[in-house]
Amino acid sequence: MRTASFFLFTVAIYFSISFIAVKPIGAFQHSQDIGNPKLAGSSTYNEVTKEYRLSGSGYNIWFARDEFQFLFKKISGDFTVTADFEFVGAGTDPHRKVGWMVRESLTDDASHISAVTHGDGLTVLQWRVRKGMAMRDPEDEIFSPEKNVQTIQVERKGDEYTMRVAKKGEALQTVGSHKMPDLSAPLFVGLYICSHNPEKVEEAIVRNVQLVQAKP
Repeated sequence: MRTASFFLFTVAIYFSISFIAVKPIGAFQHSQDIGNPKLAGSSTYNEVTKEYRLSGSGYNIWFARDEFQFLFKKISGDFTVTADFEFVGAGTDPHRKVGWMVRESLTDDASHISAVTHGDGLTVLQWRVRKGMAMRDPEDEIFSPEKNVQTIQVERKGDEYTMRVAKKGEALQTVGSHKMPDLSAPLFVGLYICSHNPEKVEEAIVRNVQLVQAKP
């Protein structure tokens, strides 16, 4: 009898923990640090203001592995994601970054494509072609002529990913497109932040988040 009771108690605890682990954060399913950065990050959602607040550390998203905080959901098929981004404070490193990421997995060396704005205003579409491959400069980047943008949008149509940006109050402008045939669904799609300094945690506020999935 005691064995059966203990078993039922263990099952109840397991399902309770599982329920907590998958509790949505706004429009997203989960958040976690990728690449085991030295300092832990976090992602929260304010139901009243409809704002996301991301905090994260990490040495970079470059070379053959990444470290950052990721707030994501799994998406299959075509989609368009849009949001307004704002760093909190002056920051420590001009290369701190925040934006959208589309990732094949949650390993630190996964293939991915990301649309990112940096602390110094640099705005880029960048990618890792295949798992474990080092990202190259300038082969794996498309630079935006616009700096200090507010809005970043990523659209997926099949294997092609298009980045658009806009300054506050202006219309979206296309930065460029790139095909990623090795990215297979379901994909991890979401917001991310990286401090570009393993000793620091940076923060950003993300507003007006829209995730639009194409009908099958």
